[in-house]
Amino acid sequence: IDMNITKTILLIIFTSSLYANDIGIYNKIFNASGTFDETTTAFETVLNNFSFQLHAKYDFNTSNTDGQKSRLYILTSPEYVELAKNEDPKTISAQVIRVAIYEYGTGRKTYISMTNPIAHAMVYYEDSKFYDQLLAGAQGVIDEMNDVVSNIPGNAIFEQQPPLRDEGDYNGFNGDGPAKMMALWNDWEDSQNILFKSISIDDAITNIETTLNNSIDGGKDSCEGWKIITKIEINSAFYFGITNDYTENRTTKINSDFRSDGKVDEAPFPGIDHTPAHPMEIIVYNDGRKVNAIQYGQMWRMQLYYWDSGYAAFAKYTMVPGIISGSINDLFND
Repeated sequence: IDMNITKTILLIIFTSSLYANDIGIYNKIFNASGTFDETTTAFETVLNNFSFQLHAKYDFNTSNTDGQKSRLYILTSPEYVELAKNEDPKTISAQVIRVAIYEYGTGRKTYISMTNPIAHAMVYYEDSKFYDQLLAGAQGVIDEMNDVVSNIPGNAIFEQQPPLRDEGDYNGFNGDGPAKMMALWNDWEDSQNILFKSISIDDAITNIETTLNNSIDGGKDSCEGWKIITKIEINSAFYFGITNDYTENRTTKINSDFRSDGKVDEAPFPGIDHTPAHPMEIIVYNDGRKVNAIQYGQMWRMQLYYWDSGYAAFAKYTMVPGIISGSINDLFND
């Protein structure tokens, strides 16, 4: 390991000791001084000067969030991808970096947040022989993104965003507290639910693209039809990011209903800050025998990204994860 990686590993150890139980699945990293449009323009311009590969940008469905704007950016880091080149292809989700620029709170100020690569590494790389190096690589992703946003107008923030957990909870994550039974006590690998098997990657990709492109989004009240917003090849596996209006609407409401911080008349949906939990995923990889196309168990996924919504929200929307997973499954198995 070179000296820079060694220093970063030591930084992670020190940082972990500082945060203890406060490792967020999201990092809020920037408080912009400009408007949403000014900030997205600046971010996209500056991003060209860094090593990140931008795969997609997507304007989150705002018609059902009282116009609060949110734009999702789906990225990868070539350096981090290279570091993980010998990892199990099932871990591909750890390599997808999701950044959101969104309006929030009084005055609809503009913020930037991202899914936390360290938290994801703790989930997906728990059993890797190179766990410490991968955590160091994840910290490198955060450092570079902090460099990106430091070049746009506003103030840097380093704020762990809930749900908050410690490293041991992310390792083998199988749900939270007594609600683990809702996720069937499954970790990320057990939550990879097979949509179909195929004899080749090419056949699987064709099936996914044809099926999804021929589906029609049913709108905010019907979880029918999906659209592909990104397709990424990473180390011999493929990641499809998919979305529909129903899922964007419901997940924002799930996280907004019982929150008070940031909920004001002009911006009534604080859950818009969970935009980086999107998109939903279909993963395609070869397990050495067959090619698998999978989606994650949506209750497992909902707990990972939305547990801060509280028990009341999960009780109110208890059917939503099953509706989402059933919709995706039915497209390929009806």
